[in-house]
Amino acid sequence: MRYYFFLDETGDHGLSYVDKNFPLFLLCGCLFRTDELDDVKAKIDTFKRKYFKTTEVILHSREIRKCEGSFQILFDLGLKAEFYKDLDKILEEAAFKIIAAGIDKEEHIKKYGKGAKDPYSLSLSFTIERLLFCLDSLDKKGVVEVKVEPRGKKEDQMLVSHFNSILDLGTFYVSPSQLKEKIIDFKFHSKRENIVGLQIADLCAYPLARHLLNPEEPYIPFRIVEKKIYCNRSGEYDGWGLKLFP
Repeated sequence: MRYYFFLDETGDHGLSYVDKNFPLFLLCGCLFRTDELDDVKAKIDTFKRKYFKTTEVILHSREIRKCEGSFQILFDLGLKAEFYKDLDKILEEAAFKIIAAGIDKEEHIKKYGKGAKDPYSLSLSFTIERLLFCLDSLDKKGVVEVKVEPRGKKEDQMLVSHFNSILDLGTFYVSPSQLKEKIIDFKFHSKRENIVGLQIADLCAYPLARHLLNPEEPYIPFRIVEKKIYCNRSGEYDGWGLKLFP
């Protein structure tokens, strides 16, 4: 069976500046089986036609929260409530697994100083490693394609270089041969391609980051995506499907 792993981010990965209000960088991956992806795409298309009369609108977490662009319709509070109810239902019913890693940049710099590694590269290593654990638990014969949005020519080159080094060197827990056997493709897709899996990863990333920053704060979007986080056999996701570093 073929699977697809969609990656999106929230927060700034740079270490030269730390936003005191949001000192976290988080990389979120959503793992779908082919048939499960087809099912959620059909539901998202129906949802978009209901609210926008087209399937071409790209669901983007920040624009939705800020009621920007096509999402200015959400200034109508009655419509907004219905919009969120419908979207939350789709996410609740969709069959996928979340694997995410957050880097607390403030603590990372304090602990490692000039030796602090790029948060995006770190979080990619964590998520790819756990991707293999998750896939092995779901389907020992399954293979996966990794899909990610481009960020810029220089950043994309660095990302591909780091991804290739993960494949070549493996991680502490996963060998290069295991990675190369399971991950059959790594490809960039722009927003205008309207990839539903990337949009869902975007919708999941911010609630996960909010939770890591303020775990005691009740936040409804997190409670919805929390059920999708990859867990161990005891149902624990901290350090498994959701990792905070350091």
